[in-house]
Amino acid sequence: MKVRADIAELLRAGHSNRAIARQLNVDAKTAAAARAVLGLPKAKSGYRGAATPEDLFWRRVRPVDGGHMEWTGFNVCGTPSLRHGGRNLTAYPIAYRIAHGRAPEGQALPSCGRDHCVKPGHHADRADRVRAQDRAAVVRAWARGLKKAARVLERERAKADRARERERAKAARAQEKRVDYLYSAIFGAGE
Repeated sequence: MKVRADIAELLRAGHSNRAIARQLNVDAKTAAAARAVLGLPKAKSGYRGAATPEDLFWRRVRPVDGGHMEWTGFNVCGTPSLRHGGRNLTAYPIAYRIAHGRAPEGQALPSCGRDHCVKPGHHADRADRVRAQDRAAVVRAWARGLKKAARVLERERAKADRARERERAKAARAQEKRVDYLYSAIFGAGE
C-alpha cells in the first residue's frame, strides 16, 4: 500500500487516526492502514499535552494545495500563534526552527509568496533576507555587465562589418582598374 505523504506526516507527528480522518477528509481506516504499513504504534486516546512547541505546532497545521501549510490554531493580530508553557509564541519562528535546526535571527517571515503560510522551509529570517538581497544585487550587476558586454559586442560587429565593406570596396576598385587596364590594352588608349 502506498501511503500518502500528508497522512504519514501527521501520523509521525502523533495524531490519532480519527484526528487525521477529520483533518484530511479521509476514512479513519485509511489512517489505521497507513499506521500499520509505517509500523507505528496505535495512538493513545485522550488529550495529551504537547511536550514541545514543535509538537503543538504540528497539531495546528493542515496541508493545502501548492505544497503550503495552513494554520488551524488561533491568530493574534493576524499572526498564527500558539500558547505553550504559559507563553504566547508565533508559528513562524517555530517553523523556521523546524526547517533549519536553529532559532531565526530577527523576525522569521513567510518567503514563499503565500500569505500566512506556516510550512517549515517557507520562511526567511533577517540573515536569509540580506543574503537574498545580496544575490539580487549580484544578478542585477551581472545583468548590467551582460548589457555592457552586448553593447561592446555590437560595436565590434559593426566595426567588423565596416572593415568587410571597406575590403569589398577596395577589391571592387582593384577589379575596376584591372578591367580599365585590359580595356585600354585591347582597344587602345584613346585613339
